Amino acid sequence: MKAVYDFFILEWYFSIPLVMMSLIAAAMVIWRWLLNRSADTDMDDFLPAFQQVLRKGGIKPAIAFCKEEKGLIPSRLFVAGLEAADQGAAAMRRSMANENELEILPRLHFLLAPILAVAKIATMVGLFFTVISMINTFNAIGEQASTGKAKEIGGHASKIGLALFATAMGLFTAIPLVFMHVLFKDWIAKFQVKVKIASQKLITLVTNYKKDPKLLDMPAEEEDDRESRPPRKLAR
Repeated sequence: MKAVYDFFILEWYFSIPLVMMSLIAAAMVIWRWLLNRSADTDMDDFLPAFQQVLRKGGIKPAIAFCKEEKGLIPSRLFVAGLEAADQGAAAMRRSMANENELEILPRLHFLLAPILAVAKIATMVGLFFTVISMINTFNAIGEQASTGKAKEIGGHASKIGLALFATAMGLFTAIPLVFMHVLFKDWIAKFQVKVKIASQKLITLVTNYKKDPKLLDMPAEEEDDRESRPPRKLAR
């Protein structure tokens, strides 16, 4: 405990930058986690309500309904697709792809680069401070050895251990950041799969609405069977 106290109090010019980086990193991780929560949408709850609005009111009420939602899929992806619904399924697909690439993906990657940068910088800064402290310690040992004060050299052993606290502090900051960065990247990959599924589902819903609004009340299994069923041959 004394070594920790000495590092944070006596070596404050080393500890303060590392502590500041740790606090900034924690704030960015919490911010990114909150953004992920606000970006996600429970599609099992949203889609039934969306289908009812689309069936009863049409495209414009459906757009207004999606804009009121907080998640990126309803408020960004579905709105982009619905606004191009009059031009056909191909236009909807292009519009949603552009929205995903230009708006959704940049929002999902927000703060990921700074988080990884702080993780790398914290490690290097901690190592840099350790090297500086070690150089000063060995210089002091050399000066005392040259003056014949060999008995006092042993007292610098604790200072060598104290110098390693900077590296430990840098790793203490970097390791959780790298771990969270990997988790965020994995969440983005899963979210992108969700975006693709939602895009195809919206195109199917709008196509069925244009054919017959009653098709929106059809269960998903029955809808798939109807689409895969071969056309009946007309009796001659």
